[in-house]
Amino acid sequence: MSEGGPAVGRPLTLGPVRLRNRFVAAPMERNYCEPDGAVTGRYTAYLARRARGGAALVFAEAAYVRADGKGRLRQLGVDTDACVPGLARLAGAVHDGGALLGVELNHGGRTAQSAVSGFQPVAPSPVPCLPAGGELPREAPAAEVYELAAAYGQAARRCREAGVDVISIHGAHGYLVHQFLSPAFNLRADEFAHPLRFLGLVVEAVREQAGPGVAVGLRLSAHEGFEGGLTAGRTFELISRTRLDLLDFLDVSAGSYEAGQWSIQPAEWEPGLLAPYAGRYRALGLPVGVAGRINTPESAEAVVAGGLADFVSLARALHADPDFPRHALAGRGYRPCIACNLCIDRLGTGEPIPCAVNVRAGREYLGPVTAPARRDVAPALPAPPDAPPDTPADHGAPLRRGTPPTTASGQGAVLVIGAGPAGLEAARLLAGPGYRVQVVEREERVGGRLALAGRLRAYPEHRRLLQWYVAELDRLGVSVRTGVEAARGRLAPTAYLPEADAIVVATGGVGRMPDVPGVRSPHVHDVRDWLTLGLEAPRSCVVWGADREGVAVADHLAAGGAEVLIIGSQPSLAPEVGRRAKILLVPRLTENPRVRILLESTISAIEPERLLVRSGDHAEWLPLPGPLPGPLLVSHGVVPPSRPLSTLLAAFEELRPRLGVHVIGDAGDSGGSLHRCLVAAEEAAGAIARASARPR
Repeated sequence: MSEGGPAVGRPLTLGPVRLRNRFVAAPMERNYCEPDGAVTGRYTAYLARRARGGAALVFAEAAYVRADGKGRLRQLGVDTDACVPGLARLAGAVHDGGALLGVELNHGGRTAQSAVSGFQPVAPSPVPCLPAGGELPREAPAAEVYELAAAYGQAARRCREAGVDVISIHGAHGYLVHQFLSPAFNLRADEFAHPLRFLGLVVEAVREQAGPGVAVGLRLSAHEGFEGGLTAGRTFELISRTRLDLLDFLDVSAGSYEAGQWSIQPAEWEPGLLAPYAGRYRALGLPVGVAGRINTPESAEAVVAGGLADFVSLARALHADPDFPRHALAGRGYRPCIACNLCIDRLGTGEPIPCAVNVRAGREYLGPVTAPARRDVAPALPAPPDAPPDTPADHGAPLRRGTPPTTASGQGAVLVIGAGPAGLEAARLLAGPGYRVQVVEREERVGGRLALAGRLRAYPEHRRLLQWYVAELDRLGVSVRTGVEAARGRLAPTAYLPEADAIVVATGGVGRMPDVPGVRSPHVHDVRDWLTLGLEAPRSCVVWGADREGVAVADHLAAGGAEVLIIGSQPSLAPEVGRRAKILLVPRLTENPRVRILLESTISAIEPERLLVRSGDHAEWLPLPGPLPGPLLVSHGVVPPSRPLSTLLAAFEELRPRLGVHVIGDAGDSGGSLHRCLVAAEEAAGAIARASARPR
């Protein structure tokens, strides 16, 4: 922290506008608009919530300036005058939250597809974009290129008329402006072969139509991230020769569709990794922003106080917690983004994008989950320091044992059984409005599957989410008892069962074990059970199941040098996971010579040193890999623990708690992913709140 308070908390001037701090909610597509590109109440509530959370400038998203540039089914449009009233409502809601509204002007170019826009894509040259669908674009004639530049200008006029404060020209991530800049996609021989010609026209048109009261900036990719694309040096050279006199700021990102990991960075990459690229652009004399895994107050402060950028652009961090800026400036805890990229991978479905850790993202218009608070929650306590990877917190997190629940007036008492993600979220949601919450957990540490995932190479941020839950429950005065088995006759004396008004069962599930000869052999383990044991990494192993969990464990073990055989009935690695979520993991496995992958295959029999593997009509005995065969790890999903769960539920039903018994997460039919578990926790909390409101 710099002298006089954090540098990120200081105001900043961008041309004619002034930001209250250095936190900017970056453009992020969300599928919250109507199919015609119109603003919805969902969209307005979402952006207004980010404004109230403390961001100084809230961008809508990359909005298409012409219909053939539309890249998503429910993308924001600024292509006709009919969009102005919706944008005006959006501006009013953001202004009411104390922030400025920004809109990013864009055209998809070769990344747009006719199945979405209804038009053949248009581009500088007929080079298809395989990651976007691979449709061949037509080359825009020179006269049409002038029309495209004018479309950016008309979109800027509409933004000005709607009361938008800041306009950003999208010159990054492989979209139309970037395509004209790139030698990989601009193969023209006319005047627009010059990489800066189109950008210059766009800047001039936008500046003229935006007027003197609107700030105008340019978002750029510091490099494209693939061989044959723009390098960092060439990009800087081009930008330094553009019409900077007509711009008020630069915003630095990276990547393109062909190198999406640079645009939407995976969890494994370090926070603020693009800041050194941005630092170079400050020499051009304009305020500079930077994006790229800036997901902690410390990384944001390091960027601004260190002189690498003037503001930070946050997207997923504010999707996970809209109050991140406010909490960061006050030194309070916040819900961390785990960079799982569920949000980005849902864009292609046309459905409103969710957040794996914040189930209210995109649902702000629905109002609160539980009843209004009837008491003040416990005062905030300092968050525990981040535990280094080799400490016990890496294997789950401890909580206080045996502390009596905080007294509440009238809301009732809730017993939560299980301290995995579903149980922790239910306890947090119920404690906030004043319920007296007791959590009991069979293991000595909380976290469940969340703690297990945090041990793997691909999921380092899961540990931070678990630490946040620990701090939140402590702050809210939730009592947590670990090492308590939820068995009839043993739970009641220790967990306030006789006085519970509601019981939430979040005991988790068990791994599904296929019925084949040898599956009960001592070297065969469910992948989650094996992680729980915390055994030393083997020198070789077999992973049976190419689903998300199996592939992540295989990747983790292979990174440690293990020889790995993956056998899965799936047609591809982790097919239930989107492309961005596995953009590093899959190439690592397929390119590793110590990893063998057999897809659309299954195991028919297991022996101590060999497996009978069936692929279609062909069956073959294969030796276990390695000179010293390691474990066979089964990853076939999770099912509820039927017998112990039914016994437990029968005991609870006899008690007839007035606010009900609620089974959530992997213990019921609402598990399978972190997001689904948290949604189930929210639904249970809402049901308990509604039951509380009914007359007794």
